[in-house]
Amino acid sequence: MSSRDSAAAAAVARFATACDGVFLGITLAYFAFQSWANYFSISSSLRRLRSAPNPRLSDLRLLLNSDEDSDEGTLVVIRGSVQPKPASDRGWTTSQLVSCSGERAVVVQRTQTCLYNEWTGLFGRRFDLHTLLFKSMKEQQSSSLRSVPFVLMESSTRPNSDYVSVSLDGSAHQLPLATVYHHLHPVQPSPYTFLQILFGQGYPIALLDEEKILPVGKEVTAIGICTTKGGAVEIKSCRDLPCFLSDMTKGEIESDMATRSGVHFWCGLLLGTMSVGVLGYAIHRNWLKWKEWRERRRQAQELQREATPEINVDDETGDVADGELCVVCLMRRRRSAFVPCGHLVCCPRCAFAIEREVSPKCPVCRQSIRTCIRIFGS
Repeated sequence: MSSRDSAAAAAVARFATACDGVFLGITLAYFAFQSWANYFSISSSLRRLRSAPNPRLSDLRLLLNSDEDSDEGTLVVIRGSVQPKPASDRGWTTSQLVSCSGERAVVVQRTQTCLYNEWTGLFGRRFDLHTLLFKSMKEQQSSSLRSVPFVLMESSTRPNSDYVSVSLDGSAHQLPLATVYHHLHPVQPSPYTFLQILFGQGYPIALLDEEKILPVGKEVTAIGICTTKGGAVEIKSCRDLPCFLSDMTKGEIESDMATRSGVHFWCGLLLGTMSVGVLGYAIHRNWLKWKEWRERRRQAQELQREATPEINVDDETGDVADGELCVVCLMRRRRSAFVPCGHLVCCPRCAFAIEREVSPKCPVCRQSIRTCIRIFGS
């Protein structure tokens, strides 16, 4: 680990343990809250998924006709083969995309990512935590997505079979795309590359070109709201559910969601317990510190109130013998003795000032003192 990484880790550790762990407890409580929120969200989606019907495509119209009272559609889970939208629909013609590998597809996503070199540089600088963070922020990536209207059919060999149109409008869910093209293109060095190498900065060395597709004929499961428009059945995504199109079956999706729900439950329980313990310890420690500070302040105020009349008396006195003068100010009478050494060498004002120092010591024997006492007399 580099020196800057060590310094960053030390700073994070100091921040986490500040105020006896208050910030660490708050951070753990935040992540516990996020885990519990995810648990409740996934559990709600899992209950909806389990109650959603899983009909065959041939029985889907009967299900929708029985739920005509629902204006927002019906949540269903269907599985079928991906096919381009048939030409029998009004205004649509059969179309499909062709990937770089020559495969037929209905969705093609192409991504280009600029890769940077990690080198120490001539001055011994190298990539550490800070540089990696800045590099990830400036990393350039471009992506393009093309799609054609497609449907889900029970069998790709039956062109007249029942199907349901898939609508991707407004969907933010991840699609079950397969990578068919993956290639690195070297980048020619620029005039500024030498300076970047000299100071150990990251410079682009290659472009990673990837292409992912949703191939024709792939079996997928769609989970969404199904409606009937103009005699055609259409399914669209539901924002409350974690996925829309998936390679897994309904049972596999339920099992995966149940596993994730359990993980979030136990993580929330563990992090919540740790946050309660850390915050309880921090509150107790800070409460004791506050009580100690309040007691010291009270004692200092009492000492100041008791020393003030004596100081005024000393100021009003006349001549003081040389052997009774304070060794610090040489003006007032010695009236305060230090504990534990017992030297009576200071006036109340100077003794109080010495007691308030960070490391109070007797001005005669230089021994550490705990407090001072006032001795009243002539």
